[in-house]
Amino acid sequence: METLCQPRNVIYLMYRLRCRQGWFVKETGGGAGVLNRYFSGQSYRTTQLGTRTNHTSWCVRNKTHEWKTPVSAAVRLMHAVRQGETVMNVFDRKTKRKQKNWTASRPDHEDFDYLRDEVAYRIADRVCDVSRKFPVALDLGCGKGYISKYLNKDIVETLYQCDTSEKMLEHATNRPSEVPTLTFQADEEFLPCKDNSLDLVVSCLSLHWVNDLPGCLRQVWSALKPDGCFIGVMFGGDTLFELRCSLQLAETEREGGFAPHVSPFTDVRDLGNLLTRAGYTMLTMDMDDLTVNFPSMYELMADLQGMGESNASWARKAILHRDTMMAAAAVYKDMYGNEDGTVPATFQLLYMIGWKPHKSQPKPAKRGSATASFGDLSSAPPQSGQNKPT
Repeated sequence: METLCQPRNVIYLMYRLRCRQGWFVKETGGGAGVLNRYFSGQSYRTTQLGTRTNHTSWCVRNKTHEWKTPVSAAVRLMHAVRQGETVMNVFDRKTKRKQKNWTASRPDHEDFDYLRDEVAYRIADRVCDVSRKFPVALDLGCGKGYISKYLNKDIVETLYQCDTSEKMLEHATNRPSEVPTLTFQADEEFLPCKDNSLDLVVSCLSLHWVNDLPGCLRQVWSALKPDGCFIGVMFGGDTLFELRCSLQLAETEREGGFAPHVSPFTDVRDLGNLLTRAGYTMLTMDMDDLTVNFPSMYELMADLQGMGESNASWARKAILHRDTMMAAAAVYKDMYGNEDGTVPATFQLLYMIGWKPHKSQPKPAKRGSATASFGDLSSAPPQSGQNKPT
């Protein structure tokens, strides 16, 4: 049971499936499950962080059009290998861009911005804590320009915003901001910035979909000027552990095994090592848990889809059976439900601040240069007004 409920486990299963066309190999991996959700009736949503209400009748139907060819996941994985991509390429970046475009095109897209708006405010607050003015800044994976509306021209003179989704950038361009902004389309894995050209780089909840995270952090480091600052936030390993465990238990009981339906996330210890290897100095890492309450698991999954956080792994599983979904919703409510009937969803946030080295930065003293020992402190006489240690 401990293995099933371990939120950081990412299990890859290779098995053979029989179909009319013969045998083929299918691999299942990390990623949030994708479902079509059809609903009718009036929908009422509150954007206030903490509780998510939705008066909607739900009918969950399996997505079948991905199974027109029997080699769905296997072909996607083989295509990635043939293109010269490495085994560490977990996410399909083109699919993720399409999902974000679809999300930005929805008429109710603003109803799903509550989480990113809150986290963007916290990132902007950290930028304001730095006692300097940044002439040129970049918002990496800007989405709809969530951070720009919380910045002022006393902190940032010019803000560049980039994202893989052109529809997201349209919203970012039209968003009012005190800071002059310029937008361009770019992939976080291929940053088109000159070396030593940026004073500040910020990123809000976009790096968890990057395949080559070490390479991305290194590109940001190269684009920063000496003594430049990188401030970012991404989802941590315990994000959506309630949903992960509920789906694992229900799928194991109903289908005799499970495939991960929630994407793998980075651990805070691994993130610190990656920043150090990329060359950042004076690292600051902190972690925060943000809990949002939903009427049920179905509203949570619908909101994840509305945020553009649907499954985008190469080996994504196309079908999650209806009875498994119903069992998972019951397990979710029984194990984690609140007294008022709602269910919580935990989003673990990993904040990071790193600086590009510069000679003006404080440096640690050389090893062996100390003139006093900690062992001498216990025998030192107490100063006036202090009690002698016992």
